[in-house]
Amino acid sequence: MTERILEVEGLSVDIPVPAGMLHPVQDLSFHVDRGETLAIVGESGCGKSLTSLALMDLLPSRATRRASKLALDGQDLTGLSERQMSDLRGNRMSMIFQEPMTSLNPAYTIGDQLIEALRRHRGVTVGEARDRAVWLLEKVGITAARERLRQYPHQLSGGLRQRVMIAMALMCGPDLIIADEPTTALDVTIQAQILHLLADLQREFRTGLILITHDLGVVARVADRVAVMYAGQFVEEGTALQIFQAPTHPYTQGLLNCIPVPGKTARGAHLGTIPGIVPSLVGRMPGCHFAERCRYVTDACRADAIALRDATEPGHRYRCVLSPEETAAHNQMETAQ
Repeated sequence: MTERILEVEGLSVDIPVPAGMLHPVQDLSFHVDRGETLAIVGESGCGKSLTSLALMDLLPSRATRRASKLALDGQDLTGLSERQMSDLRGNRMSMIFQEPMTSLNPAYTIGDQLIEALRRHRGVTVGEARDRAVWLLEKVGITAARERLRQYPHQLSGGLRQRVMIAMALMCGPDLIIADEPTTALDVTIQAQILHLLADLQREFRTGLILITHDLGVVARVADRVAVMYAGQFVEEGTALQIFQAPTHPYTQGLLNCIPVPGKTARGAHLGTIPGIVPSLVGRMPGCHFAERCRYVTDACRADAIALRDATEPGHRYRCVLSPEETAAHNQMETAQ
């Protein structure tokens, strides 16, 4: 029986801006089980990072978080004070940020920053914390780990800094790790190493992982389930196999059609594109958020809000007025053109 680590229902974020009220995250519901990887994927500006900050309660001061349910291993997070959330962050839930150079404190050694996290939450001795830091640095593939503890972040390469961030996230043995674009700032070779490392460590520690990315190649390699996000909403969700083999929402289909496929995409052939731009999320938007960019749009798409509906397989849902058969037929015609 699976153990549910995170449960989220009706998560929304509102931010007042000069033009009105911005709604970057709108009524998201999802869960993460122990040992499972949920990938939240979408283009820049769709609300992925704000979703992760909302889970960690690290939103900007002007932002407002709302949720009908937000629970970590059964503990309600919605009513916790800042002190109580601080006791959870870095302890039972940790975050790996996109750019480790801005996440690590340049004024402190790697050892100081690793040791501080464990002593803050577990009250162990400096020696015990140092031993765990060395063990985890070795786990994440850093050689001469004990000597590295004396180094400062600027003395490490980008790949090593990201490995340090992963070790820091694991110091207290968290139930949940949120990784926000953890490989974006790294070159392709290091990206693959970091992804394999995350997957191996997750299996070993049986930690729930939320991977936030815009890279579908990353999603295909490591995700168990996928939530495709567009303009503040989930437009499709399912297992990685369902999303890649039977994409049902026109936006998901458009994303996948933009990717060259070895053996299928002819040399010099034009890649797919999604016309138009992401709509403004200031104020309320009736109907489908993707309507202005969708070539299958009808009057019904703009009339009312569209809820997630079941596709052809259990656990696979999408947000569209078209049936799964209709979207599949449209996608086959578009791919053939």
